[in-house]
Amino acid sequence: MIDIQHLSFKYPDRTQAALSDVTLQLPMKKWTAVIGHNGSGKSTLARLIDGLLIPSSGTIKIDELLVDEKNLQQLRQQIGLVFQNPDNQFVGTTVADDVAFGLENHQIPHDQMQARIDESLKAVGMQEFADSEPAMLSGGQKQRVALAGILAIGPRVIILDEATSMLDPKGRHDLLNLLKKLIAERDMTVISITHDPVELSLSDYTVVLNHGKVAMQGKTTTLLQDPARLADLHLALPFDQQLQLLLKKRGINLPAQYLDSERMVEWLCQQLNS
Repeated sequence: MIDIQHLSFKYPDRTQAALSDVTLQLPMKKWTAVIGHNGSGKSTLARLIDGLLIPSSGTIKIDELLVDEKNLQQLRQQIGLVFQNPDNQFVGTTVADDVAFGLENHQIPHDQMQARIDESLKAVGMQEFADSEPAMLSGGQKQRVALAGILAIGPRVIILDEATSMLDPKGRHDLLNLLKKLIAERDMTVISITHDPVELSLSDYTVVLNHGKVAMQGKTTTLLQDPARLADLHLALPFDQQLQLLLKKRGINLPAQYLDSERMVEWLCQQLNS
């Protein structure tokens, strides 16, 4: 569990705290979506969990490991952060060189590096681009390479800070499906900082931040059963949730629980065949 207790943070050049008394328990080996408007504190929370920022007050523990300056080396091995713009993360002249750079920084022995590079690029479907220049890749491919660089290190937690926001629909779809696969196959923990309703619908757990405070938190399926509250926070609903609300308005008696797209199709097929 990622245990966050009474976390607050204020940037030195601002009068208002970016986060105020935030307490959360985020599940491991699951997908957590952190949503909210610009300025709600989402990216600040990501950087605090990753150890890039030090809290003004409060604590963060990943299982029993305290996130503080003394444990930064251990944290770097356990947490990987994918940023919004992948170009900001590239330093190598080729895709393989870029993945190798992270391994060198973590002092991985050279006789282990090639196997890790090959495995991580294969995991994200980019092995055939190992000798390509990063600048020649599409946005979605660049994010896959950035993700490969993190996977090669072998973290338990991956944080995506608006990592799909600059991608076209296909690139976004492919990256999100890849994340679901990694969670299932590698027991990884994913935290996505996002505005995207699709990421919300794919997640297991959701945190809603509003003006630096926790407005809602819980299982995503539970939160999506309260669309009025999400609307009060001016948050967009996933398409499948919008569809369910529209069907209910038309008098169709849907199940009380939230249905994702797959379960909605199953339910509709059952009704048509009954």
